[in-house]
This record gives sequence, C-alpha cells and structure tokens, in this order.
Amino acid sequence: MIFRRWRANRLRSKHQATWPIDEAAGKTPANWPGWPDKKAFAFAITHDVEGPEGLAKVRQLAEIEMKLGFRSSFNFIPEGDYRVTPELRTWLTDRGFEVGVHDLNHDGKLYRSGARFSRAASKINDYLKAWNAQGYRSGFMLHNLDWHHDLDILYDTSTFDTDPIEFQPDGTGTIFPFWIPYEPSRNAPGPRRGAPASAARKGYLELPYTLPQDSTLFIVLQEQTPALWLKKLDWIASQGGMAMINVHPDYLCLEGEAPSPRTFPIAHYYALLERVRTVHASSVWCALPREIATYVHSLPTPLPQRPKRVCMITHSHYESDNRVTRYAETLAARGDRVDVLALRQSPKLPAQEVFNGVNLYRIMGRVGGNERSKIAYFWSWFLFLVRSAHFISRRHKVQPYDLLHVHNMPDFLIFAAWFPRGHGAKVILDIHDVVPELYASKFATTKPSWTSRILQWTERVSARIADHVIISNHLWLEKYAARTGTRDRCSVFINNVDAVTFQPHPRTRTDGKRIIIFPGSLQWHQGLDIAIRAFVRVHRELPDTEFHIYGEGNMLPKLIALSRELNLTECVRFFDPVGLREVARIMADADLGVVPKRADSFGNEAYSTKIMEFMAVGVPVVISRTKIDQFYFDSTVAQFFESGNVEELADALIEVLKNDSKRASMIANGSAYAAANAWSSRKEAYLRIVDGLVANEVVPTDTSLAKVRVVAPHPEAATPDLISPCTNSSEASTASKAGSRPGSTKAMIPVTD
Repeated sequence: MIFRRWRANRLRSKHQATWPIDEAAGKTPANWPGWPDKKAFAFAITHDVEGPEGLAKVRQLAEIEMKLGFRSSFNFIPEGDYRVTPELRTWLTDRGFEVGVHDLNHDGKLYRSGARFSRAASKINDYLKAWNAQGYRSGFMLHNLDWHHDLDILYDTSTFDTDPIEFQPDGTGTIFPFWIPYEPSRNAPGPRRGAPASAARKGYLELPYTLPQDSTLFIVLQEQTPALWLKKLDWIASQGGMAMINVHPDYLCLEGEAPSPRTFPIAHYYALLERVRTVHASSVWCALPREIATYVHSLPTPLPQRPKRVCMITHSHYESDNRVTRYAETLAARGDRVDVLALRQSPKLPAQEVFNGVNLYRIMGRVGGNERSKIAYFWSWFLFLVRSAHFISRRHKVQPYDLLHVHNMPDFLIFAAWFPRGHGAKVILDIHDVVPELYASKFATTKPSWTSRILQWTERVSARIADHVIISNHLWLEKYAARTGTRDRCSVFINNVDAVTFQPHPRTRTDGKRIIIFPGSLQWHQGLDIAIRAFVRVHRELPDTEFHIYGEGNMLPKLIALSRELNLTECVRFFDPVGLREVARIMADADLGVVPKRADSFGNEAYSTKIMEFMAVGVPVVISRTKIDQFYFDSTVAQFFESGNVEELADALIEVLKNDSKRASMIANGSAYAAANAWSSRKEAYLRIVDGLVANEVVPTDTSLAKVRVVAPHPEAATPDLISPCTNSSEASTASKAGSRPGSTKAMIPVTD
C-alpha cells in the first residue's frame, strides 16, 4: 500500500490535466438524443462486493439507499471468498435493485490468456443466466473489450473514462455509454464454443465508470473529503453525460463501526447522494445500469461509438499545415481523442496545448534553421523520428492508440509507429510530397546517387508498413503505386480547401494599394524568383502595387538579395509565416494571388493548396502552366502563364489587376470550384477509411474527384453581386458598378467524377 500511494501520487501529479476530469471526455457523441424525459444527465450506482466483510453489509447499505430514494446494482463474485445466496439476490431484486456478475474468481488471472478467458466465459455465462443478470464487471477493472463478446451480456462496466492511476490505464475518453460491435474479423481470443454469446445482439454496450473509484480516492490517495466526487459529479451534469459510481461495501465504515485504514466514512457517500437529491434533483435521471443500457440500446442506429485514439505525426508546424489540421480537427469534432506531434515554430509557444479540440505536442524546434544543407535536412528528420517514437511508445503503454496517421516528409517517419503497430494499432501513411523528386529538386541533383537510391528504398519499405496510403494528388498516384506496389490500398485526397477557415472576409485595408500575395514555403521549385523579376514591370506600370511574400525556406536569403538587386525593397515585402486562420484573413485582404511554380521540376506535379484557397476567399489567382495545375484547373478559374516566362507572368498579373470584368468572372468561377471541392465533400470518405481500418475491415481505395464544368446561366437567372477586390476606393467603386453583374459570368456546376 505504501508503494501504491507513492506511485498514485506521482501519477496524479503527472496527469492532473486529465484526472479526475478529462475535458475531452465531455464531448457529446454524434447524434446523441439526450436522456429520457429531457433529463440533463444520468446517475447510476454500483457496488462491487469483494469479500465476506462486504457481503455482510449488503442489506444495510441497500436499506440506507432505499430511505434516500435510490436503487443500485450489486455485483457479486461467483467463485470468490464467499457465496451469495439466492435469498439475498431475490431480496435485492424484489426491492428494485439489480444484481450483476463481478469477474469469476477475482484473482487477477482472468485475462492472462485468451484461452483462459474463453474457458472462464462459459462459467460466467452460467452465472449470468442463473442470476438473471445482464451486466458484468471484471476484477481490478482489467479488461479486453473484444474478448467480452464471449459473454452473454447486455452491458459491461469494466472501464473508466479516465484512469491513469489504475492498474490498466487506458481510459475510454468519454462519459457517455458506447457500443462495442461484434466484429468477426478480429482475432479470436482462444478456443471458441461457436458464435460469441453477444453476437446475437451484434455487440454490447460499455458503460464507463466515470466517478473516481472509492478505494483509489480514500484508501490509496487518502482524501479526507468527497470534494473530488462532488466536483466531477457537477462537471458531468454540466456536460450531459453519465455519472456512474462504484462504492465497495467492503471499504465503507458504516455508522457504529470502528474506523480502520481499509475503510472510509459513509458520510462521504451520504454527501454525494445528497448532492444528487438536492442540487441536481430536477435534472438527473437516476437509473440502474440495466435501465441505461436498455435505453441506449433502443436508440436508432448508429449507436454511440467509443472515441477513437488517433496520433498524427508531422514534421511541420501544425498551425500552418492545413492538410494535417483538416484531418485532426475533423476527428476531434466528432469526439475522437487526437494527439498531434509537430514542430515548434517559436520558443514562445507552449510545448503542449489544446488547439481546437486537438492535443498538440510541439516536441522540438526545426533543426538547422531553414535546413539549407543535406546534413541539417536529414538530421532534423532523424531527431524528430527518435523523439516521436519515444513519445508514442510511452503514451501507447498508458493509453493505447487505435490508429496512427503519419505525414511525410520524410517517409521513414512511419517507423515512429513501430510499437503501437506491433500491438495492433493501424497506420496510415500520408504522402504530401514524393520525397525522391523533392530531394532532387531541393538540392538540384539530376543524376541518380546513393542518396536517391536510399530514398526510393525507404519509400518502398515505408509503404509496405502502412495499412493504407493516402496520396495528395492523382498524378502521383500511378507513379507512387507503381514504385511501391500499393495500388490496392492507396486513396487520393487532394488538399481540399477548408471552407470554414477559407471564406470571403470583409476588406480591412484602406491604404489604396494593390497587393499581390504569395503565402507558402520558399523553395526553388515554387518559382518566387520568377515572380519577383516579373514584378519589376508590374510595379513600373502600376506603381501602387506591392508584392507580399509570407513564408520561410532555404530560398529566403536569395529572394531578399534578388529584391535588393532589382531595387524592389520598398515594394517587395517579406513576412514570417502565420497560422491558417490568420493567413486566410490576409489572403482575403489581397487583390491577387500568384503561384509561379516551375514546370521543369518537382513543382510540375506538386499540387498547390494555395490555388484553391485563393478561390475560396474570393481572390483571383495567376498560376504557371504546370502538368498538375492543368489537370485540375482551366482558364475559367485561373489565369495561366508559361512557366518560367517572366514577361508572360508580368502580362498576366497586369491584365488581371486591370480587367475588372475578368476579375469578376474568375472570382465567381473560382468560388464555385472551391465550394465543389471543399473538405466537407471528402471528410466522410476519410472517416470511413479510419473507421474501417480500426474495425479490421477491408478498406476500399478512394480516388474520387469533384470537378466542375462551365455552363451558360439561364438568361433570367440572378447572378450574385461580385465586388472586385480592387485596392483604391475609386477603382473599387467602378468595379462595383461595372463588374458586379458581368453578363459574361458563367455558372459553375459540380460534377462528381
């Protein structure tokens, strides 16, 4: 006990952010209808009777609860240190109490092997039938929820919502009941007797134990008051969840009994019941566990599911990586527990914080500045891999992950998931960029080298480890699949725009300038030097124009030097990268976006998220004629120029800035294209992949793409007002009058391909 107290207090201090209250566990499940009679929350009492001392107190405890208007469930050990008589069970059920089965022997050995559990399950089912019981709880709260399908139960109560101090610390992460479906594809725990008992119901309900365990609170941690019980009860009530408590009769010091180190005063229990009876009298549904399970089981399908535990790993700054944030926040929004391991953009940022429902861990800063050398590049990757693997392995031992979503670069970051994968977790590898090509572009290597061969070998091995691979564009799909042999488990998710973040914003600028903007990584393949050279003529013809560049990368010093060489320091301005929500506002305040990628490099096939983001915020965009952009876009939504052609880029920029009608048409068509390809159109497909992998189902590949075709609008159809985002007030007024309803504007109709 001394050791347990020392350990528990250390764990309590370490996990004070999630015990006894884990805010993330209060998330309401999708489609949750609420409790019966519009009650705010549910309250259920259970009692695990562990020994003869507890058995002797059962009737007295039941009578106390009856006087206060409560009923509870008493869970008895079938083959422990005592025998419960049929008379006692009948006495309880006749008075409205429930009887459940608590383990088999309560010796801690039940879960040592699947074969042992399968043999014991047969006996447990006999007791369940003889006692007319529908609920089960394991000894010491040890559990394997997949194995519990062998039990003929309506519900199980062998888990906690949060439990870092307990013997098996893998809390469910929810204060709501959830469904454990029977999945025949999962490995059987041992010799089977045929179909599992719960298969007839296709599963069972899990009712997590949500108030701190009495023995942990008062015997181990030696709390002197029920304050933590009351605090969490009030929090659960505010979240609309289920408050379930387990009070062991063995540890209760009833009135008239002598206190001992193994008991706690019944006054603590009285205080909890009084809080329910007084403070929450009108808002609580007091129910037996069986009644809660029956109610939830009667709800229309799909029934609430256990929140999944997902870890995302990205060698990037989470705040500005819209591809990662879309996945993570989509999972968190539906109630899943999502941890993200990312880089720290600034020492001022906290190492850990909750970011829009996502647990963000910034495990290191970027090594080697902008990673201009090969050594710095690979050292940063390697160090991040080591730290990620250590973090994930340690965390998985406490709270096992269901799935890890690894974002390249690099591909070998997938090795950070070795420990969870070895223990059954599924792994998605997300290919943002094909590494061999990007490496060759970044370091200007054209001939095959030992480095490129290692990268291609790493690419194949990493793909082999992944359970599913996501590719960021359709052109790379065939190339990557052919090199790695993963065509049957590859899906394509382009950087679909997040329409919640990227949408038209009211203009805040009043400086009378025209702003051309580029936000993103400053790499050679992005072609920013081409854009700066083209801006010489743009600024000469339109002196009120400025070029704003937001980002970082190994080309930054050269770009700054180039702007000085061309005497553009006053009108070409460089800014540090900012978060997604801030960059969306900045983009919407600009007049024109530019994406000048090189078509003779990695950029020829690299999809640029910025293009659709410009469209979504209502800003026209000029883009180079690359293979990838001609695949996804046409001249109705963007202005093309020949890649690398400085003069043609200057012509395109000047034309779009001057031609109000063209601007209005591009804005209208681009907005429709962005709407058709918003993340909302693809997130359900992503969730299906995640759920299918976790359920051990065969996940079909998904390479769908929403395109748009241009059709002439009906002559009498009203077109929306389109205010051209010109920069000075006189031009804005002219554009509003002349360009708000251009007769040449075409409507964009989504087409699913």
